[in-house]
Amino acid sequence: MSQGTYVEESFTRDTTYIDDRITSTGSGENEWPVEPGRYRLVVARACPWANRAIIVRRLLGLEDVMSMGICGPTHDADSWTFDLDPDGLDPVLGIPRLKDAYEARFPGYPRGITVPAVVEVSSGKVVTNNFPVITLDLSTQWGEHHRDGAPDLYPEALREEIDTVNKRVYTEVNNGVYRCGFAGTQRAYDRAYDRLFTALDWLEERLATQRYLVGDTITEADVRLFTTLARFDAVYHGHFKCNRTKLTEMPVLWAYARDLFQTPGFGDTTDFVHIKSHYYEVHRDINPTGVVPKGPDLSGWGEPHGREQLGGRPFGDGTPPGPPPDCERVPTAHNPHLGEDGLVRV
Repeated sequence: MSQGTYVEESFTRDTTYIDDRITSTGSGENEWPVEPGRYRLVVARACPWANRAIIVRRLLGLEDVMSMGICGPTHDADSWTFDLDPDGLDPVLGIPRLKDAYEARFPGYPRGITVPAVVEVSSGKVVTNNFPVITLDLSTQWGEHHRDGAPDLYPEALREEIDTVNKRVYTEVNNGVYRCGFAGTQRAYDRAYDRLFTALDWLEERLATQRYLVGDTITEADVRLFTTLARFDAVYHGHFKCNRTKLTEMPVLWAYARDLFQTPGFGDTTDFVHIKSHYYEVHRDINPTGVVPKGPDLSGWGEPHGREQLGGRPFGDGTPPGPPPDCERVPTAHNPHLGEDGLVRV
């Protein structure tokens, strides 16, 4: 999840991914055809990049079309593992490590084993781990299989603006917290810190007068920002030293984050126990003891947000998704706002 290198003691993420795509025609070079039941989405709830794919798949109602394997929150230097499953094996792919799917297609795969990844069930081979493209393709290529009432997360008329916003959010916020956390010098950290909070101030101003990042409904842009905000106070503020202000001390972003959290598909895919376990236990270079903090207090996520007064409708003319499948529900002990049906209680 945090694979990268250091240039002048600054963290630079390795963005070389398997660039194959799953498309409606599957006719282009490095393209695979859309086919219900053919692929399995492998994720870890701890990872913000994987959490995006979990949210989008759920919002679009693709649970019966593309199954989902869930890795545990921690991993070693070798691979994410299926330690949550009986006997430590993914029940569909039959493998103990995600690395096995990478090696099945690319023996001696030289790069990091990352989530999310899409795996072809029949061959057990990884198809793609290109996380920004995976979610866009779920929206644009799998339309025939979307649930009735599914939102348009990447509307054609807004794509240019969504792409522009996403670029800044990714470079300055999604990746900006990592740039702070893995800075190798004071100078690199100071620059990363200033860049991050400059972007958060921009978002605070942008969202003061509009309910969502682009347009008047939820889009891909909101999904991408949410997964970082959901982890901000739990791990980034302390663990990554992003500590000018907590999310709860940024009134607009905090209300915006609560609005999304309380929307089906967002809070009900958020596993705070897995999130904290991953960052504090895996990043031993930052947290040598592996001790996981008990805080922060999560009770505020259920408080009224008041964002309705800005207008907008989360799903436009569509409808929210129903409860998640039993096998995919976040344990209520991992998120105090979840009811027995797996949905956020408000």
